[in-house]
Amino acid sequence: MNDDEPRVPDARMIPAWRAPHPPSRAGCLPSPGPREQAADEGLVRPFLVTRGRTQPLRTDLRLETLVEAQPGALHAGLAFESLATVEVCQTPQSVAEVAVRVGVPLGVARVLIADLITAGHLVCTQLPEVPLDLLERIRDRVRAL
Repeated sequence: MNDDEPRVPDARMIPAWRAPHPPSRAGCLPSPGPREQAADEGLVRPFLVTRGRTQPLRTDLRLETLVEAQPGALHAGLAFESLATVEVCQTPQSVAEVAVRVGVPLGVARVLIADLITAGHLVCTQLPEVPLDLLERIRDRVRAL
């Protein structure tokens, strides 16, 4: 491969952070994340965003866990994806929604969210777990339809 040939980006890389667009007034569609911007932007490896960590500080963050920013968290001097996460969490969002709206993989979002909760910038609300037998009964009744 010559040095003058364009380099093909690694599929494991995520786009460099850019300030997110303001949320739409309709509230039905998420604001576009960095992945939806021009393809020629710089890319960042996920382990750089999480400073090399692959496991969050908290193990109780499920996909449906709701997170919300604390008052004043926007003025905490956060950088890049952490700031984008706090901006997205001005209203309660699930961990999965945060990952999509910030434009990072789910594992990266969990690490960022756990760090922000530990630092006191976000609070989380666990939804109650639904008993497995209830889910199985619902499944069986839907199949019977």
